[in-house]
Formats: sequence, C-alpha cells, structure tokens
Amino acid sequence: MTELICIVCPVGCHLTINKNEEGFKVGGNTCKRGEKYAIEEMTNPRRVITSTVKLQNSYLHLLPVKTEDTIPKDMIFEIMEELNKIEVSAPINAGDIIVENILDTGVNVISTKNIEAC
Repeated sequence: MTELICIVCPVGCHLTINKNEEGFKVGGNTCKRGEKYAIEEMTNPRRVITSTVKLQNSYLHLLPVKTEDTIPKDMIFEIMEELNKIEVSAPINAGDIIVENILDTGVNVISTKNIEAC
C-alpha cells in the first residue's frame, strides 16, 4: 500500500493506493480527480515547472517562467539545466513562448509576467 496526499485541489485528501490484478485501487479521495492523480502518480508522475530565466533590457534580471503543461517528473533536472542557459530580452508579455517544445517533451515554456523594456 502507498499513501499520498492529493495535490489536485486545496482539500488535500489522504489517498491510499493498492496495486491489484486489475490495476490500482484508490481510497480516501472525495472526487474522481483524486483517483486519476493517484494512478498517474504511480504509473507516470508528471509536474509543472516554475522557474526563472535570465533577462536583459529590464530593471529585473530574471523573468518568471513555467511549463504550459506537465512534464515527466524524471526530466525536471534536465529541463532546469536547459532553462539556466536561456537569456531573453524585454519587452515580454505574460504567455509569450520562451522555449518551444523543451527537450522534445511537446511542452512549451512561457513567460508568467509582463516586462517592459528599459
């Protein structure tokens, strides 16, 4: 048996996951999203990355960014290494694609802040 706390919503259900012949039996969830989260966490854990990249031509030196969708959890460190190499220049708008299809994941990295040029 595996125990997790669901992170899909603020309720934070305490989940129990048991593997059986048919797949996984999830308990403790108050909604279907918790069951889906638990099964994905056991079979293919994924995360959204929030980070920063270097920024030129602005009063700030770093631009906050995030992945548009989840990426495989085991790629977090590789993606962070790639983001450390990125440098962009203002102006930039929230939602602008900073890195398209990072490391062939099919997921874009986007800006989360509007930045005007100096």
